Amino acid sequence: MAEQNNVLGSPLIPCSTDPVTGFYRDGTCRVGADDLGCHAVCMIATEEFLAFSKSVGNDLSTPMPEYGFPGLVPGDRWCLCASRWKEALDAGFAPTVILEATSEAALQYVTRSILEEYALLEHEAD
Repeated sequence: MAEQNNVLGSPLIPCSTDPVTGFYRDGTCRVGADDLGCHAVCMIATEEFLAFSKSVGNDLSTPMPEYGFPGLVPGDRWCLCASRWKEALDAGFAPTVILEATSEAALQYVTRSILEEYALLEHEAD
């Protein structure tokens, strides 16, 4: 798969390898034709977001070892479906995003300026 860019127009950087994330489980939020959910947004989980997500049927906090999913805790980075991030935004629970690790594919769901309102730059996140 060709190199992908982030929402800033530069090469996509990894989101997380602990836990390992991404539709392709390679640590990046790159997307492809088989990623129908568009797992493009590198977010930092919060307690409020995880509770909201669970309340709308997307439980990201409960481990599912059968799928190699450890369950997320506040502070974990994860490649979230762009439509799920937008859903959380609309409900007032949008988590922080890492712009350099968020695929430009997210721009099909939300504008760059909105993402920037919820963003930390990678060097600020560490």
